[in-house]
Amino acid sequence: MKSIEQLETVTLPAYPAARAVAGTIETYFDARLAEARQRGPQRLAPKPDAAAVEAIINAGFWASLRREEGYSPKISLAFLPPEEARQPLTFDHSFPLTASVLSRLAPAVERPGIHLGVWYAADDSSRLRVWGTTRSIPKLCFVLEVIEPGLLVVKYRRSQEQGKYVNVAVLKGDQIRIVDETGSVLPDCPELITSLLDFGSRTSKSDSVNVLVQLAASMRAHARGGSLLVVPQGSDDWQRSILRPVSYLVTPPFSELAELMRRDPIEKSQQLWQESFLDAVDEIAGLTAVDGAALITDQYDLLAFGAKIGRRDGGEQVEQVVLTEPIVDGVATVVHPLELGGTRHLSAAQFVEDQKDSVALVASVDGHFMIFAWSPCERMVHAHRVETLLM
Repeated sequence: MKSIEQLETVTLPAYPAARAVAGTIETYFDARLAEARQRGPQRLAPKPDAAAVEAIINAGFWASLRREEGYSPKISLAFLPPEEARQPLTFDHSFPLTASVLSRLAPAVERPGIHLGVWYAADDSSRLRVWGTTRSIPKLCFVLEVIEPGLLVVKYRRSQEQGKYVNVAVLKGDQIRIVDETGSVLPDCPELITSLLDFGSRTSKSDSVNVLVQLAASMRAHARGGSLLVVPQGSDDWQRSILRPVSYLVTPPFSELAELMRRDPIEKSQQLWQESFLDAVDEIAGLTAVDGAALITDQYDLLAFGAKIGRRDGGEQVEQVVLTEPIVDGVATVVHPLELGGTRHLSAAQFVEDQKDSVALVASVDGHFMIFAWSPCERMVHAHRVETLLM
């Protein structure tokens, strides 16, 4: 059997999207690192240049199309030397950055939080090599995540906390989507969108956990589709938009997540709290897989799940929504809610039409994710397509 070093004997063709986006990504990281240095000394990752970005994306793309023992690779590649990682697992000798090497190593690093480290060869600064694995990477470290065949996400770690990543670009085949961070300055932008976009902002207030962001990510991860309705604490008006009887009414409201969020900041920084928080998030997000919608208050008390949405008495039928996506050069369009994915989206749009102080999160089986909120400026429901921010 050939060794992993001998596997790549033929140079694969270039992935055109890698070259097309490399310069933009280099400029992006250059700007973010410069901003971070101005805020004072801190542990920062090295800047990826366009050549390194192109090479890593190219290898990741071709690796994503391979199959090892019937499985498509899921890989996270981090651009840094081993000395910049904490407690790295280093190979006796590094391996070439090739599709076959990555696909062979993929089963060992498939679990979340493990990265293959990529850096320049010791004897040739123009060649990139895979030197080992790491769970710890510096702030603003360039990461390429291979999600599925042909689907790649460029991201970076915002802080030292687990799960704090900022998506920069999503590549799927020949499609390139660059995240538009300026989307959060729109007057109608709901807090959830602002939180997602502000993960990388120099003006972001803190690294504190955003509950709805985590719920959205967990809903998307269970891949069964689902709806989560967020309603004001202390108000029963939402019941006018829910058909009776409610399949699974929670009495009293389930308050584990709400209680965790009321803990003091010192406790929230502890590993035990973080594990409990993620368990509570996954428990609530899992309920959205049940047919119907789950309901929580804006203070995170669970009220019901499996609920059926109906137009409130005297309410207007929702006929159109404005659709946007927070990507560069994205254009707002006005569409019928059914064009967004079906009856689940129509129901969520109708709920927000009737309950204008609510927000609806909708995950599709195919990975699309919508956030519905009322737009006072447009005077209609605004559908924000945000899976680009959640991958």
